[in-house]
Amino acid sequence: MTVSGSKDFELDVAEYIEEAFERCGLEPKTGYDLKSARRSLNLMLADWANRGLNRWTIEQSTVSLVQGTASYSLGADTIDILSAVIRTNAGASNQQDIIISRVSRQEFLNIPSKLTQARPTEFYVDRTINPTVEVWPTPDQAYTLVYDRLVRMDDADTAQNTLEMPFRFYPCLAAGLAYYISLKRAPDRTQMLKAIYEEEFERAASEDRDRANLKLTPNQNFYRVV
Repeated sequence: MTVSGSKDFELDVAEYIEEAFERCGLEPKTGYDLKSARRSLNLMLADWANRGLNRWTIEQSTVSLVQGTASYSLGADTIDILSAVIRTNAGASNQQDIIISRVSRQEFLNIPSKLTQARPTEFYVDRTINPTVEVWPTPDQAYTLVYDRLVRMDDADTAQNTLEMPFRFYPCLAAGLAYYISLKRAPDRTQMLKAIYEEEFERAASEDRDRANLKLTPNQNFYRVV
């Protein structure tokens, strides 16, 4: 018995569409079938951003903070910031990363002295169509904001495109696209295909997790000696 020695199996958009149509008991016959399926595929990828943390879409980025400037653009492809630090003396032997805390819109609004200048200790993410990050205090000198962000996956633009995801999610994507197509073309199979899709997604999402040990540290600020 001889194994292939190959570990590069990957489907392109056209092959995902063929697989999804077959699960619906159909086959794509027209250009509109392909266009409709690609639209469904892109809508499903947008929904994945709402379903939880897709770890392969985490990217570390930096922003150079300028004295007196509190607001910075994150780029339209940013979904959210997971965590952030302020880096001082970037590139030097005494470089240091200092954790800063995330605050809500209300907490940021309630800060009375927004023009105070010092090393930032908090940040707020304004999740508009073109999201920005606001830091406080306003920087009193040049710093570097280092942050882990969730980014959008690349769109499925053409039938020859491959999709930006680990192979563990291939079955989930095929099942999901079949379910989306069934809503329009095979409603008699929708419930079955939805159940398969949800099972595949749950299995893939459960595996796509951080395996670091959990450490809990009590907050001693709430303890006092009587």
